[in-house]
Order: sequence, then C-alpha cells, then structure tokens
Amino acid sequence: MAHLGGSFLCMSTVAEILEAVKHLPLDKKGEFLDGLREIDFEDLWDRQIEADAKAGRLDPPWQEALKDIEAGRTKPLDGVINDS
Repeated sequence: MAHLGGSFLCMSTVAEILEAVKHLPLDKKGEFLDGLREIDFEDLWDRQIEADAKAGRLDPPWQEALKDIEAGRTKPLDGVINDS
C-alpha cells in the first residue's frame, strides 16, 4: 500500500502504479527509480525461463534448432562472433 497525505492507497494494476508515479514530486520519482534498480529482474527472467522449460514451451524451438543443426543450416558460434 502506498501512503499519500494521511491515507493509504492500494494499487493493483500497472496502469494505476504508472499514474501514481506521474504525480510524484521529482525527488520521490528518483527514490522510486532507485527502488526499481534494487529489484533483481534477472532472477525473475531466470524463473520464467525455468517455468517455460518445465512446461514444455521451449520444446518446439529446441526441436527446430536441432533439425537446423542436423541439416547444416547453422554456423559455429565462434565463426559468427569472429566475423563481427
């Protein structure tokens, strides 16, 4: 819950949060951004990839990649990196 002028606000949607941030004083916007920087979004990304893998959502692209490798439609990563 957010505290605003003696009352508490409950924001449950991204749109509500964005609207509230628009009305923050400049110093509070900086404080908000600093707080966002502290969130480990990479951990969230890792958990999403893990959940997708467990649910089988990565199986189709994986199978397609294996077919491309077997058919010779790929390049070694070292060759791609060194060409840039």
